[in-house]
Amino acid sequence: MKLKKLRDLYISFFKIGGLTFGGGLAMLPMLQREVVQERHWCTEEEILDMYAIGQCTPGIIAVNTATYVGYKQAGFTGGVAGTLGVISPSIIIICLIASILQNFIHLPLVVHALAGIRVIVCALMLNTVVSMARKGIIDKLGAVLFLVAFLLACFTPIPTAVIIILAGLVGIIAKKLEGRCAK
Repeated sequence: MKLKKLRDLYISFFKIGGLTFGGGLAMLPMLQREVVQERHWCTEEEILDMYAIGQCTPGIIAVNTATYVGYKQAGFTGGVAGTLGVISPSIIIICLIASILQNFIHLPLVVHALAGIRVIVCALMLNTVVSMARKGIIDKLGAVLFLVAFLLACFTPIPTAVIIILAGLVGIIAKKLEGRCAK
């Protein structure tokens, strides 16, 4: 029974991952049809809540939602099955494109196209950083932490995960100290 549930989770989210184009919002109608109407794994309210949480948490909305639905249905292994299902189509497509691209990587047209794509990706990443900074930096401590974390990430070999953890700890400690001083 559990293997059938895991298989069903994987296949359902494989279909969603393979047929959803246009980002997370494009996925919502497919989620409602597959997860709510056909499989009855969640109510419409639950899937909207999971989707909203998926938008608020770090990571890809599709992956977060697949993980939540899978976990609700079959615990940890269900979460893994849903997650693997939704990411498998992308991995397969990327591997196919990469294998085909290897045959054409030396052509000047492809070299120039990839250079242009790199520029666009950098611009999109910069836009995301600016947008997140506007929303996330709400006080002087946040501004200092952002600046220090940015400089450490750019100019030191310290792993980004370590920088994030340290910034989080500094923020927690600073807010605790601020709370004690206010009393």
